[in-house]
Amino acid sequence: MVDLPLLHTGKVRRLYRWSDDQILMVATDAISAFDFVLDTPIPDKGIVLTQLSQWWFNQIDFPNHVVSVEVPEEFAGRGVIVESLDMVPVECIARGYLTGSGWKEYQVSRTVCGIPLPEGLVDGSKLPEPIFTPSTKAEIGEHDENVDYATIVASQGADLAARLRDATLQIYTQAADLAAERGIILADTKFEFGLRADGTLVLADEVLTPDSSRFWDAETWQPGRSLPSFDKQYVRDWLTQESGWDKASDTPPPALPQAVVDATRERYLEAYRRLVGADLALG
Repeated sequence: MVDLPLLHTGKVRRLYRWSDDQILMVATDAISAFDFVLDTPIPDKGIVLTQLSQWWFNQIDFPNHVVSVEVPEEFAGRGVIVESLDMVPVECIARGYLTGSGWKEYQVSRTVCGIPLPEGLVDGSKLPEPIFTPSTKAEIGEHDENVDYATIVASQGADLAARLRDATLQIYTQAADLAAERGIILADTKFEFGLRADGTLVLADEVLTPDSSRFWDAETWQPGRSLPSFDKQYVRDWLTQESGWDKASDTPPPALPQAVVDATRERYLEAYRRLVGADLALG
């Protein structure tokens, strides 16, 4: 067992001090939904997140935090050495399609995070152009809150806010185009960024995984109807539609049945398979 100082335990990741300016980031098999960490893990999920992120980092033309994938054996496949950055406390979300919390807001105000959208859109509609819809980054147990761009300007300054928005939309566009070539719609995704000492904006954490993105099959995409996905929306749907759990109650969600665990694991593996073009090598 490697003895390293534990810096932080998040919903899915553990961060260990590797050196003065580097961190060992390890993805566990935990899964979160509605800002709760569920009691039931999804086997191999941490490996999928780590390996798919590495694949995307190699495709995306933007500075990223990866230093090395050579990690202690006990963390093989799910660990990566990364730069220690000054992380920006903003969830940088890009949406190319209307769904989720954006769809809920649109039904009330015809906006998403204050951005006006055309009349007549339905759940799953493609937006006229991708939009930047940030949220606050909440502590574990608290809820992220969608905010407008002006809120990010107020908290981070106009220059950094513009850099976050432009980087988010640039990376989303690159990724969405690449996913489309593989028959997958990247409906929306979340990025996190950090700053180097010289002010360079760096893409960090995980990227473009089933935890941080909505992936739809382009062949079965039907706006206004069911939107089968290769991501954890399957778990959210089970919790809100079948489990009997009331997410408004703030009571912890129930344990996942084995059938839901197995189906979720297969969706994560299928997302990797479809995007990368090969099965994930599991030890």
